[in-house]
Amino acid sequence: MTPAYDAVDIGDEIPIHESAAISRHTLALYCGASGDHNPMHVDSDFAKSSGMPDVFAHGMLTMAFLGQLLTRWVPQQNIRHWSVRFTAITPVHAKVVCTGKVVAKFEAGGEKCVRLEINARTRCGLHTVVGDAVVALA
Repeated sequence: MTPAYDAVDIGDEIPIHESAAISRHTLALYCGASGDHNPMHVDSDFAKSSGMPDVFAHGMLTMAFLGQLLTRWVPQQNIRHWSVRFTAITPVHAKVVCTGKVVAKFEAGGEKCVRLEINARTRCGLHTVVGDAVVALA
């Protein structure tokens, strides 16, 4: 059920979304689905020869977890704006914790909207993606 505009206050946090641990299998599946076959994401030998400790998740995979955070709170058609910035690598085996907080309420184009600060971090507290979103509420 979509939250009502009047029931949401600045400072409210939306329900947390946590991914399953990102496995090598997940990374291989994401390569196929996204078309991003960069070996840094699936070939440990290649990643290590490039100075990384191991393979790591695609930034867009972590961004997708933020998309799940939003669409578990409101229907996709309520999302009016969404932007992110990648701030760190998400290592293989990490669980991604996605959070969002209401930072503004306003009307635009005849719609009642809220702006959210959103971020994704590993369970160790490493922030990997930060951004904001605007969603329309009834």
